[in-house]
Order: sequence, then C-alpha cells, then structure tokens
Amino acid sequence: MLTDQQRDALLADLADALAGGITPGEEVSAAALRDWSPETAGRPLAHVRPRTTEEVSAILRICNAAGCPVVPQGGMTGLAGGATASDGAVLLSLARLSGVEKLDTDGALMVVGAGTTLDAVQTAAAEAGLFFALDLGARGSCQIGGNISTNAGGNRVLKYGMMRDLVLGLEVVLADGTVLTMMNECPKNNAGPDLKPLFIGSEGTLGVITRAVLKLHPGVARADVALLAVPSFEAALAILRLGQAQSAGAISAFEAMWPEFLRGLAPHMSRPLPLPEDAPLYILIEMQGGALASDDALAEILAAAMEDGLILDAVLATTQRDADDLWRLRDMIAELQRDIEPVVNFDVSVPVARIGEAAERIRSGLAKGFPDKEAIFFGHVGDGNLHVVAGPVTPGGSDEREIERCVYEIVRTLSGSISAEHGIGMHKLRWLPYSRTPQELALLRQLKRSMDPKGILNPGKVIEIAGAD
Repeated sequence: MLTDQQRDALLADLADALAGGITPGEEVSAAALRDWSPETAGRPLAHVRPRTTEEVSAILRICNAAGCPVVPQGGMTGLAGGATASDGAVLLSLARLSGVEKLDTDGALMVVGAGTTLDAVQTAAAEAGLFFALDLGARGSCQIGGNISTNAGGNRVLKYGMMRDLVLGLEVVLADGTVLTMMNECPKNNAGPDLKPLFIGSEGTLGVITRAVLKLHPGVARADVALLAVPSFEAALAILRLGQAQSAGAISAFEAMWPEFLRGLAPHMSRPLPLPEDAPLYILIEMQGGALASDDALAEILAAAMEDGLILDAVLATTQRDADDLWRLRDMIAELQRDIEPVVNFDVSVPVARIGEAAERIRSGLAKGFPDKEAIFFGHVGDGNLHVVAGPVTPGGSDEREIERCVYEIVRTLSGSISAEHGIGMHKLRWLPYSRTPQELALLRQLKRSMDPKGILNPGKVIEIAGAD
C-alpha cells in the first residue's frame, strides 16, 4: 500500500511521462472500472491513456519501481473480469494505440496497434480484397490487443482457428518497461522457441501487448447460410462431417441452438420465427466460397442430409439480407439474457463428440438442483464450445457459486475446459484447478515470478491461483 507521499510522487511521475491522458482515481468514469463481467471493481489510483509504446514502457517502468499494480484494458467487453479495476491500481487503456500501420496484400498480413477495434481490422482487410477471420458480436468495441490477450475465438474457429492462429508477430512491454519486439512477418520462422504464445491468452499478466502482425486470408466472395431443425445432436455431427467432406473444408460456422433459445426469441421478433419451435436442436450453418464457388453447393449438401433423415426442416438464405437475418437470430443472446437477469454465464468446452451429452447432463443437473432457474444453451459445435446462461441468480451469492460448481464438475468429468474462449480473469480463478493440473499451475506461477517478480501486472487474475473451495 502506497503512502500519500508515494502516491503523489507516482502520479507526478506518470503525468511527466505522458502528454496528457491521465485521470486521478476519484475522477475515473464508471465505464473504465469494469468490463462486462459481474465482478466488483476496486478503487483505482489513476487511469492512463498512452499514445505510444514508449509511453506504455515509461508507465510500466514507473509503476514497477513503486510496486504499483497495473491493469491493462482494451475495449472492456470481456466477461471474465480480466480488465476490471483492482484497488490502488493504475488502469492502462490501450485505446489510443490504434490504427492500421501496414497492409501487405502480397504477404496477406496487417500491422496494427493494440487499440484498433476488430471492426476496423475487418473493414481494412475487406477494402484490400482480403479477409480477417476473427468475428465476435462485440466487433465494434473490442480491441485487437484484448482479442489477443484473451485468445478470442468467435464464430469461425471451425475453419480458421483461434486468435493465436491469426497472429504472426507481437510487440509486448514487460513489467519493468522492457519492450520485447517480435514483429515477425514471416509465415515460417523457426529461429528457436516462439515467445509470442506466452502472451496470447495470458490476459495481461505477463506483459502488455502494444502492436501486432495479423494473418489475413483471401477475400470471401460469397457466404451461404441456412438454419436447420435437426432431430438430435448426433444428426448435427453427421451433417457437419458430410458438409466438410463435400465442401473441402469450406464450412466456416456451425452454430447450435437448443430449443429454449429459439422459443425465447419469439417475444422479441417482429415477425414469425423461420422454423417451428418444437425441434430438438437447431443449427446455423455457413459455407464460404470464392468467386467460382457453386451457387448450389450448400443446397446440395442439405439435400443429401435431408435424404438421409438428418434434417427435419430448413431455411436457406437466398439474399444477403436473408443471411444477415438468420445470423441476427444467433446474435440475440443479449435479449434472452435480459429476460432472466441477473445471470451467470458459462463458456466451456468438451470434446466435440460429447457436446450433446454435456448439454443434457448440465440441463439435468440444473433442473434437479435449481428448479427455479431458467437455462439457455447454445454453442459452436465444430470446436466443442458450449455456452450456458442460467438465471436469475443472486450476483456473488451462494446460488451462483453452486450453479458454477454443478456445471464445472460435469465439464471436468468430460475432460473439458472451464473456459473455451472468454478467458479466466478473476471470475473463474477459483475454478482453474478443474482444468489445469497442479504441475501446470506451479509452472505458471514460476513463469509469473520470473517475468513479473513484483506481481504488478493484472494482480488477482489468471495466474495467481486460488483453489476451488
């Protein structure tokens, strides 16, 4: 804990290091205190908004010398509390480190600042005839630095992989202010161990990402979309296998929505739902193709699946507006959450073949133990990611904790992960031992101590492990 004199000296040093862009803790806006998670925010010392890597380096050097904690912040759209303020911390916003520095169409890569929004990256790539594959509902607000630090997933992991698969190089500032330049632009670089994976998914606990080299893909000329009603999860997997085989891997999204998801949408719709509400499972399928792709490719796959009895009913988009409308159904989870707030969100993964089993076991466990709660199930079938929203709960209450225990116990028995794509932050910290062995956790602590010996980077998040109680 800093004395008043140390606090004043630290703030003065930070003000000298920045060309403006510092706000004392008592004046920090509520929007800068917490992300979209339910975690309670601490009272920060200050909020700083550097414009350059050099300023980020100076901030960390000053804070490290004083032993003052630093919380890196991106677009504040996380759900695990990774960017939520800690008591006495300096909140380090990367928002001003934004913009596309370079776009290489021959090398299919882009160099950007960490504060660049995902939407800006997608737009710049599209204008150059290329495609940046990551896509999230928060694309207009979330920032690339945050996407990398949480190893974001999204809707197209099936075809393109997680964020770690879309990063060629990084620039990172370490806890003591050292700038680590790893701005590799070579698709093949085997000059010793690759250091950038240390920072992808570490949620700002090992270093602060300031710039990145992103991998781009060829532009997508068309994306065909359909909504399917299917008789079972096994049928959904059979459709996925059929589609991948017949399209040479062109299936880019395969989203599942269980019945309560579609039923819950009805009150929010201005027109009837495109399919009846009584099917056991619904699948939103997207297939991307180039200019020479067949207009009928997805229709042919669906026709074959229907002949095999794998599809009960289907709606195939015939225009871009139709496709957007179908995707909008999948993106309306925010409306469903508001109907049962306050809620507890789950972002778990299990082996792909066991997603159906996981959903049914979790549904049964919640119904038995918490009959007064509602639960909504949806997910990314192709990559094993299941999302569950349950509520209403008492935020921070015993019912929330016991619901978490119920879900995570089932995930653990299925050899799954408590976090598929949203990170650990502080919200899932107590449950991390459910997915990582004691030996892994010990190594993480050793890594943290070696790279951040004073423990100033995002304290209380991810690596500072507490056992599940």
